[in-house]
Amino acid sequence: MKFIDEAKIYVKAGDGGKGCVSFRREKYVPKGGPDGGDGGKGGDVTIRASQSRRTLLHLKFNQHHVAKRGSHGEGSNKTGKNGKDIEIIVPVGTIVKDAETGNVFADLNKNGQTYIVAKGGIGGRGNARFATSTNRAPRYAQDGIQGEERWINLELKLLADVGIIGFPNVGKSTLISRISAAKPKIADYPFTTLTPNLGMVKYGDFESFVIADIPGLIEGAHRGMGLGTKFLRHIERTSILLHMIDISQDSYTVAWQDFEAINNELIRFDSALAEKEQIIAINKMDLPLTRERIENEIDAFKKKDIEVFPISAVTGEGVNELIWEIAEKLKSYKDRE
Repeated sequence: MKFIDEAKIYVKAGDGGKGCVSFRREKYVPKGGPDGGDGGKGGDVTIRASQSRRTLLHLKFNQHHVAKRGSHGEGSNKTGKNGKDIEIIVPVGTIVKDAETGNVFADLNKNGQTYIVAKGGIGGRGNARFATSTNRAPRYAQDGIQGEERWINLELKLLADVGIIGFPNVGKSTLISRISAAKPKIADYPFTTLTPNLGMVKYGDFESFVIADIPGLIEGAHRGMGLGTKFLRHIERTSILLHMIDISQDSYTVAWQDFEAINNELIRFDSALAEKEQIIAINKMDLPLTRERIENEIDAFKKKDIEVFPISAVTGEGVNELIWEIAEKLKSYKDRE
């Protein structure tokens, strides 16, 4: 399934039905009173979050969503039927915004949560409503009120406990494929991962957490370089970050510089992201150059009182220790919350 995390759609609630102008026609009552019924209410347009959806793909090319109008009122004081509501299903974690102003209508971050994005119009009153002691035979009724209509933007932000961040090709996809059932595309070149991947990591007897493999960031990501802003928003909801670093290349910047460069992008996109707790993992311990350099690289972090976890996502070296560290950090985070 193609991952789509943005969609723009048009929603139009149903108009209210017209009120009816009618008079009673009874035997032996030549001039019966007014009995025009009210019009029915127009249908609402509701957006509902559901775990059954993982992407906004189904809305990308289905942009127009129009609810039914209410039926017109009838004689004998019959109220018109209400228009049928329509419901738009979106993934949990979808933000609903006004396309024109950018105002946020709703943040649907719970399964089953709903929001009425366009309310149906009220039906017009029939002429029976306007009868008075001085006007016993009103010959007018109200039109129904028009339903609301607007263009809205839908933005999906993944819901995960842990977000894996780092430059492209540091092994994020390899790690998530090892520790969960997720099967992202893996290859030895940058930007293999173009969409976020979610995986469920199980540990202990009955414990688990959700981890998100965020596509690799590059310098300038906060300005949208390399689709950076699209990727960065997916880590806004995460509890903690797993920062992966690669020091195995022939020409490489030291790990601390990589760490600072990524954090600079986080700060410039949203300062709250840089305040999230991070766990540092230097990957590719299965490669000779990494083993040669690891001690010097770890020392730079030790001077800042930051613990580093040397791992190999390929062989599994150090991965169990990393998982338990993540679990402990998540437990502490949830206790604070």
